[in-house]
Amino acid sequence: MFSRFMNDESGATAIEYGLIAALIGVAIIAVLKQVSGSLNTTFTKVKTELDGASK
Repeated sequence: MFSRFMNDESGATAIEYGLIAALIGVAIIAVLKQVSGSLNTTFTKVKTELDGASK
């Protein structure tokens, strides 16, 4: 029973998939943080231009 438990690798596969999913999640968050800064700058510029055009 103990040797069968030691040779069972099904849990290791689930852990590997979990780590891969966590790594992909961290990468997505990092990319979204960079994109959000760029989008914020773009929308601020558009708002400034629209405010200037309405005066």
